[in-house]
Amino acid sequence: MTKVSTKNLPLKTPEMRLDGRVAVVTGAGRGLGRACAFALAGAGAEVVLISRTESDLKQVATDIAAEGGTARPLVCDVSDMNEIRDKIRRLDRIDILVNNAGTNAPEPFIDVSEENFDKVMDLNVRSAFFVAQTAARKMVDQGDGGSIIHMSSQMGHVGAPTRTVYCTSKHAIEGLTKAMGVELAPHKVRVNSIGPTFILTPMTAPYFENETFRNDTLGRIPMGELGHLEDIMGAVVFLASPASALITGSSIVIDGGWTAW
Repeated sequence: MTKVSTKNLPLKTPEMRLDGRVAVVTGAGRGLGRACAFALAGAGAEVVLISRTESDLKQVATDIAAEGGTARPLVCDVSDMNEIRDKIRRLDRIDILVNNAGTNAPEPFIDVSEENFDKVMDLNVRSAFFVAQTAARKMVDQGDGGSIIHMSSQMGHVGAPTRTVYCTSKHAIEGLTKAMGVELAPHKVRVNSIGPTFILTPMTAPYFENETFRNDTLGRIPMGELGHLEDIMGAVVFLASPASALITGSSIVIDGGWTAW
């Protein structure tokens, strides 16, 4: 039997720096992905920025460099399995993956079209699955662990009108997170998700110009305010870093208390 020491040894707060690590962020050209890339670069990681739009990626890389960070663009359509294999798999190293690319098409359940169902599920689930598989294979081969962070949603924990397909996709991501976390744990590859509430971005801002929608949303958040990009950034760095070394198969819900009702 292994003897467990209970001596009062000096304690040291775990490190949240990411120096020397390579982080891949999908959907990195705008919004949440851009914020995640800034957060990881600010903690010292070299960030590989992935999306379909080269001009967006170049701008993010330039902005990160201006803040003293390191980032490089990689144009890749994550809905294309050939591009995933040809581009992401061929990266020299992956220590961190933020699986962020996603979409939504809100509409009443009885009106959901096959086209919109396929569009949301293909990107939010199928693409996320195979990007994660590609990164996990590399992490396992490298032999020194890694961190995979799925960008989920509070809608992966609750339901909401006009969001049946989105909720389906994000509940799937929560299940994937748990299953991957269990299976990859022996390889020291940790898998977790982040579940934001509505985050105020240029893309979501127009929704909140509708007073009824804004009041209904704020009424469901006990803290009474929308999320901001900065609210996500600390959680990403935490889950990517040694500070979360014993956390896997779990979810951090950043929702101001929405799912606590």
